[in-house]
Amino acid sequence: MKRLLSWLVSMNERVAMAAGILLLISVVVTLFDIIARPFQMSLGGTDELSGYAMAIATSWGIGYALTSMAHVRIDLLRARCSSRGQALFDAIAILSLAWVAIVIAYRVWPVLAKTIKFNSTANTTLETPLWIPQSLWLAGWMWFAISSSIIAVCVIIFVAQGKFDQVNDIAGMRNEA
Repeated sequence: MKRLLSWLVSMNERVAMAAGILLLISVVVTLFDIIARPFQMSLGGTDELSGYAMAIATSWGIGYALTSMAHVRIDLLRARCSSRGQALFDAIAILSLAWVAIVIAYRVWPVLAKTIKFNSTANTTLETPLWIPQSLWLAGWMWFAISSSIIAVCVIIFVAQGKFDQVNDIAGMRNEA
C-alpha cells in the first residue's frame, strides 16, 4: 500500500511539473504576443490558447494538490478530536472528494462526446477542434478521480485496521505549526 501511495505522489509531482510547464509556455506566448503587437506581429488567439492551458493545467494539477495536502479544509471540529475522530473526519473528507471527482469526470464525458459527434470547433479565428483541449481536460479530471479514489480506498483500509496516524499522513491536514 505504501508503494502505491508513493507511486501516486511521484506521478502527481510529474503531472504538476508538466502542468506548470504548460502554464509557463502559455505565459511566454502571451508575453510574446503583447510585445509583438506594436510591430504588427501578433499571433492572435493567445487568449483562447491560454484559456485551454488554464483549464487543462487545473484539471491535472488538482491531483498534485491532493497528494501534497494543499486543498483547503476547515479544521473547526477535527482539531478537538482524538486521532480516531480525526481519522473519521479525514475519511469523510476524502470519500466526499473522491465522489465529487468521479461525478465531475463522469459529467465531462458527455461534453466531449457531443463535441466529437458534431465535430465542433471554437468560434474564433483559430477554429480549434474542441475535442483536443476537452480530451486533455477530461483526462485531467479522470486522473484526479483515480488519485482521490486510490487515497480513499487506502484510508478505508487504514481506518478498518485502526491505523489512524497513517490516515492522517495520507488524507489529514498539513501541520502548519
